[in-house]
Amino acid sequence: FHLSHKVTRVVPESALLIVLGLFLGGIVWAADHIASFALTPTVFFFYLLPPIVLDAGYFMPNRLFFGNLGSILLYAVIGTVWNAATTGLSLYGVYRTGIMGHLNTGLLDFLLFGSLIAAVDPVAVLAVFEEVHVNEVLFIIVFGESLLNDAVTVVLYNVFESFVAIGPENVTGIECVKGIVSFFVVSLGGTLVGIFFAFLLSLVSRFTKHVRIIEPGFVFIISYLSYLTAEMLSLSAILAITFCGICCQKYVKANISEQSSTTVRYTMKMMASGAETIIFMFLGISAVNPEIWTWNTAFILLTLVFISVYRVIGVVLQTWILNHYRMVQLEIIDQVVMSYGGLRGAVAFALVVLLDTDKVKEKNLFVSTTIIVVFFTVIFQGLTIKPLVQWLKVKKTEHREPKLNEKLHGRAFDHILSAIEDISGQIGHNYLRDKWSNFDRKFLSKVLMRRSAQKSRDQILNVFHELNLKDAI
Repeated sequence: FHLSHKVTRVVPESALLIVLGLFLGGIVWAADHIASFALTPTVFFFYLLPPIVLDAGYFMPNRLFFGNLGSILLYAVIGTVWNAATTGLSLYGVYRTGIMGHLNTGLLDFLLFGSLIAAVDPVAVLAVFEEVHVNEVLFIIVFGESLLNDAVTVVLYNVFESFVAIGPENVTGIECVKGIVSFFVVSLGGTLVGIFFAFLLSLVSRFTKHVRIIEPGFVFIISYLSYLTAEMLSLSAILAITFCGICCQKYVKANISEQSSTTVRYTMKMMASGAETIIFMFLGISAVNPEIWTWNTAFILLTLVFISVYRVIGVVLQTWILNHYRMVQLEIIDQVVMSYGGLRGAVAFALVVLLDTDKVKEKNLFVSTTIIVVFFTVIFQGLTIKPLVQWLKVKKTEHREPKLNEKLHGRAFDHILSAIEDISGQIGHNYLRDKWSNFDRKFLSKVLMRRSAQKSRDQILNVFHELNLKDAI
């Protein structure tokens, strides 16, 4: 597949893997008449998702991520709640008209389905957007949203699942307040667990000078521990491992040797790529099982229409609000790509498989619809997003190291902007970034970085070193 550039330019790898999975599942089914494999939630959440999310967090461009954090949070939290509520309520409204025929469900079941189908999947977004090479701001907003909204989706899913379990007649105002509080506790708790383990990992890597051979092991084990700890405490494990990767990267990269850093990079990429391959292939294989298929044309088609329409409406409304506060405006073209980039994937499938048939009577219909939605978004939208980006002439990213002159001007602008914010009394993100880097230089780096690393991070020495290298070359 990767040898043929013509094919890779047109077909995303994720779409090809799903088709391959369907083909393999079909062969097994034709031979034995049993669905031999299925993507189980346990395997997905404990073994396949962590390496992908850790890879995303550890190689996250921090400055871009924190610079756009407000926008990302708005799309991830408000956007996901909007998509879940509108999709669930609209499906319920249409069901009441009788178009879908008789279904053994109530309002809470529809809201539960809306909450799990609202998840924009980081695995699918990464797989498609990395091949498209859209500009950094657009990529970080869509990718950051898909990463953080998983946590929101899992919380919403758990809240509605518990509502379904206790029965609609027992859902009171107090239960709703508990649900809202649990959302904040789970999200913030997961983030704090991740930050704690990031600092622990940075501290450990400071003292591994004499055992270079096992340095990469610490990175993987402690990061995975953050995921398991958050899961054990019923907090957001996805947020924990994401923030563990984001917060430790600077210190760990400075502390560990060049060889260990290379090992970490390639091992992490290999594990993430392997997990992605397994997920998409198993999504194809899992679909070849006649026992899970329940067809309802109106329900399936309306789900596809509602998730697409409400995604567009949500993006347009939120961007209109955001553009009043953003320095770099999000143009109409960016909004089209963001609306179109709402790919659903394995997270939705794993959550729908987790449903209890005794409590949710129409589980098979929900599973069938989720599979159709995942296939439609990954294969159809995945195939058409590249031509769309080229047709709209979306600004592409440039992969190159900034020149020394650009670095100097960039740094000078940073200081000027934070000074202007300081003088005018406006606390913006330049001011906050400046304060954070001062705090980091005075305290955190001294505790979490070894002495030699602190010296080598001296900026004037770095410039001198770069100039000497250029002369030598």
